[in-house]
Amino acid sequence: MESPESRRIAVHLSRSATQGADPARIAAMVVAIWLEIDATLRPILGQRGVASLFRRSVHLTTADHPWFAAMQDSMHPTLDLAALEATLAGQDNLEAAAGGGDLLQAFHELLASLVGTTLTDQLLSSIWANFSRGDAAQDGSR
Repeated sequence: MESPESRRIAVHLSRSATQGADPARIAAMVVAIWLEIDATLRPILGQRGVASLFRRSVHLTTADHPWFAAMQDSMHPTLDLAALEATLAGQDNLEAAAGGGDLLQAFHELLASLVGTTLTDQLLSSIWANFSRGDAAQDGSR
């Protein structure tokens, strides 16, 4: 159920890592995407709904990236992007890119399993488009 858009983001993160982006930069890119996800979905799902999907996505991603477990053990009931940023920044650049990409793909698949692929794609299309254009990649600020 992987979307072409979320796959493109994973590829972009990987390419950034192989072209020398450090883990902190990759972490900032991933956090920028999550900020957009939160802004888009919070009016629909509420703060707790977005945070729950985030926590579940982290849990699912831990199978392939066990280093997410430490973050999962100390996660707050809110969307804990500071913990995500610190966790990703603590990895090497290739692992941070792979983990960040897998986390976003897990989120997409989880949301699609709940509301369907079509609605998920509609809800997230502007986020993926912004990132593909470079908006999220350029704006690591929060």
